[in-house]
Amino acid sequence: MPKVLISDKMDPKAAEIFRDRGVEVDEITGQTPEELLKIIGDYDGLAIRSSTKVTPEILDAATNLKVVGRAGIGVDNVDIPAASAKGVVVMNTPFGNSITTAEHAIAMMFALARQLPSADASTQAGKWEKSKYMGVELTSKTLGLIGAGNIGSIVAERAIGLRMKVIAYDPFLTEDRAVEIGVEKVALDDLLGRADFITMHTPLTDQTRNILSAEALAKTRPGVRIINCARGGLIDETALKDALESGHVAGAALDVYAEEPAKENPLFGTPNLICTPHLGASTSEAQVNVAIQVAEQMADYLVNGGVTNALNMPSLSAEQAPKLKPYMALATQLGSLVGQLAGDQIRGVSVEVEGAAAELDQKPITAAVLAGLMRAYSDTVNMVNAPYLAKERGLDVREVRHEREGDYHTLVRVSVSTSEGDKSVAGTLFGSSGPRLVEMFGIKVEADLEGDMLYIVNEDQPGFIGSVGSTLGQADVNIGTFHLGRRSDVPGGEAVLLLSIDSPVEEPVLWSVCQLEGVKTVKALRFE
Repeated sequence: MPKVLISDKMDPKAAEIFRDRGVEVDEITGQTPEELLKIIGDYDGLAIRSSTKVTPEILDAATNLKVVGRAGIGVDNVDIPAASAKGVVVMNTPFGNSITTAEHAIAMMFALARQLPSADASTQAGKWEKSKYMGVELTSKTLGLIGAGNIGSIVAERAIGLRMKVIAYDPFLTEDRAVEIGVEKVALDDLLGRADFITMHTPLTDQTRNILSAEALAKTRPGVRIINCARGGLIDETALKDALESGHVAGAALDVYAEEPAKENPLFGTPNLICTPHLGASTSEAQVNVAIQVAEQMADYLVNGGVTNALNMPSLSAEQAPKLKPYMALATQLGSLVGQLAGDQIRGVSVEVEGAAAELDQKPITAAVLAGLMRAYSDTVNMVNAPYLAKERGLDVREVRHEREGDYHTLVRVSVSTSEGDKSVAGTLFGSSGPRLVEMFGIKVEADLEGDMLYIVNEDQPGFIGSVGSTLGQADVNIGTFHLGRRSDVPGGEAVLLLSIDSPVEEPVLWSVCQLEGVKTVKALRFE
């Protein structure tokens, strides 16, 4: 019988579900890391919230551990790479506390609009400063959502009920989905210049870190009010402090911080600032929901082998895995390539398979494409949750299976529809196992997609390759391989150059390449 340890305080229903599903469970909370080290080797599963730290040392001692389940969305307390190396599945419950977090954002917006915390403190101090606390109405104001996924769409629904106008910036929000949830899709700069209130509902990634920088805050309209119940690090806290002190930002309400626990923060004490200690998911209903969900997911995995909301494992059966593994690697690379090149213009995705690939289950291949496509925008996306996230954002995802035989024994093609038209990339397996790009945007290019690369579109003219090599060489960037292709056999047309390089290219170097004669497009790429 599988055995699970619940090491953080959790609703009793979690233990009940484990026992009902035939899983032995112990509830031992409040342990020190040293105490956990001594007993973790006895368990197949570990159910946690935020207190338990799943470190490499804990994982080394967990000789029988098969799954870690986090009752909640954040997994900062789990070393996922170390868990993956040990073959331990890491699960979370990303949607169990969505309503609670959305309601907290709405509550913070009300508190900002009517200055409730400071008015309460003043009144309880016997001051009766009625004229000091002149608020604003939410009705008819414009709310700007940065992120319109699960939580953002709930906030939008509540705000529309308050008769607010809602605009949203989200790279994966389609026009159809925007209409469905009642918001206007806009560019980030447009949102900054129009919104009376701004709420954050996006994960913290390299693309979203400090998305509200000093430069971005300067683009906001005077008197804007900002709410962040998503992730610390989305706002430059020093820049926000300056904007609050100058009065350009009329108020800010934060539930999350760049460093937590936030017992000290440069923002503390700033006028017109409201702070709560990461309470977004802190309601009794949310805690019951996530406890039930994590127990159901872990029990299903330990008893039946089912995988739900895993952060480091695809949803595959033992029989499918060996055949599909190389195809999923190819699909992930193709998705990552088109995602990095097409970016937030993507409205729909089509995944086509032919040859040997058409004889396999296409769902995991499509999931791998979506995981690669969204990897640049989400720090928790994988093959399990990528299809759900795509559907949530309204992406039109299509699968096409061709029985025909083409130029390759097997082929996977990923096409995306964008505001600039359709774009596609295609790849095959070299030697039945090695993923290889064979076509991009209608141009034949054979390349291995790995590590750091540089994508260049240029006019096909003599001497260009030498110019690129010299420019990169002067910047001490070593070229590994060249991969060339051009749109036709006629010289002077459009050509594509894919370079594998030994290190990332900095912006000044990219700019230098952009200035070379005949260059049309330059993009740095990264493949895991």
